[in-house]
Amino acid sequence: MPKLPAWLRKRSSFSPEVHELKTVLRAYGLHTVCESARCPNISECFGRKTATFMILGNICTRNCRFCNIESGKPMPPNRSEPDRVADAAEAIGLRFAIVTSVTRDDLPDGGAALFAKTVEALKTRGIDAEVLVPDFTGDERAVAAVVESEPKVFAHNLETVERLYGRVRPQASFARSLSVLSLAKRMNPGMLVKTSLIIGLGETKDEIVDAMRAAKDAGCDIITVGQYLRPNRNCLPVERYWQPEFFAELEMIAREIGFQRVLCGPYVRSSYLAETLVER
Repeated sequence: MPKLPAWLRKRSSFSPEVHELKTVLRAYGLHTVCESARCPNISECFGRKTATFMILGNICTRNCRFCNIESGKPMPPNRSEPDRVADAAEAIGLRFAIVTSVTRDDLPDGGAALFAKTVEALKTRGIDAEVLVPDFTGDERAVAAVVESEPKVFAHNLETVERLYGRVRPQASFARSLSVLSLAKRMNPGMLVKTSLIIGLGETKDEIVDAMRAAKDAGCDIITVGQYLRPNRNCLPVERYWQPEFFAELEMIAREIGFQRVLCGPYVRSSYLAETLVER
């Protein structure tokens, strides 16, 4: 595995704001993908009082090879979770909240109803929502349930290029993920649709650009691209650390493809600075 370059040696700092936000999350018994996925931006985002709430537990029914979240048999959904997310978001002082989940292939609707209820609970408190959903095994009714709750942003991540799906996301499908994005956009053309890629897993520049074009053709309005960082020894190794200049080039290419809302950089993740992309 190549040596970690200087531009990826990000220092963490735990300010009083970080401690305060963690205290609120624990008080409401909530998980964040920031903690479960070992995101390198956690101290920065928590310090700005932003976090990505993770509903439906913290055990995933899939085993993507890039992800730090534990795989196994999850607990049944907790029906009080939507209100607890909304209460915590209000306590933190959020006006824009991001909600994601583990993949729940064990549930008939993949957890779509709980996503919808969480969006609705946030809206009753005057808080806009961005949802980052799994693929719901391509179930159109599940996608519709989330779209009909009218989140500000509907996000589903492609994560990697089509050729690498069998190695990186063996239980997922590039075509199925594109269909989820396309379905959401067709169901509500006025809603912002978003996807994200992580690079450094062995893809080529042409494959990255092809994936961005496919996302745009599927109806995506927002795209983010970041560098893959191996979260633990059981995950896939990094094949390449792309230079910061390459991310700047990708941002230009994305705009040429037609994306007006783009964020590319070594430390960019799907939910990183999400509210700024909505404001543009």
